[in-house]
Amino acid sequence: MSVPFIFLLSAPSGAGKTTVADALIAASPRLRRVITCTTRPPRPGETDGRDYHFLSSDEFGLRVGRGEFLEHASVYGKSYGTLKRSVLELLESGSDVLLNIDVQGADLVRQEARRDSTLQAALVTVFLAPPSRSELERRLRGRASDAEEVIQRRLDTARDEAARWSEYDYLVISGTREEDLFRMRSIYVAEGLRRVRNRYEMGE
Repeated sequence: MSVPFIFLLSAPSGAGKTTVADALIAASPRLRRVITCTTRPPRPGETDGRDYHFLSSDEFGLRVGRGEFLEHASVYGKSYGTLKRSVLELLESGSDVLLNIDVQGADLVRQEARRDSTLQAALVTVFLAPPSRSELERRLRGRASDAEEVIQRRLDTARDEAARWSEYDYLVISGTREEDLFRMRSIYVAEGLRRVRNRYEMGE
């Protein structure tokens, strides 16, 4: 069994990272998703402790002050964060860890990894990019959940985020759901086979 690693996935809002992340989890028994914290209210069908840890702004701030987060960021007026303890516990249990976070959060994870050799050795980053602005806009409008001003703000943010794709280990241009899963799964499997994550001795 290879040494567990962190599979960090970022993408602009609406590019499909949650869909492909869920599919990758379903197709990869050893890959586990970290339950992150947020101050936004639950959406219909979401459950505390399963989809997110839903925290008040005060509680979130206290955890930030105690240095409990591997990364945290403010996105459209709400706070999101990943507890470092949650990531390390999964790695120690033998699970690979999926981090589905935005570009801001990825920056903080890289900074923390530079101070922690365990995280540095484990970290693999992938950027899922929309094929075009028009396709991203089509997907955002297809969700039918955002006001027009929110859609335009997300599109403007996406332009800035997409320009930073070269900061990641891998780039995947989003296509169909099946294509996205195939490419992500290929990267995931290949990373698990890397020499530095394995030990081998041929038996008799």
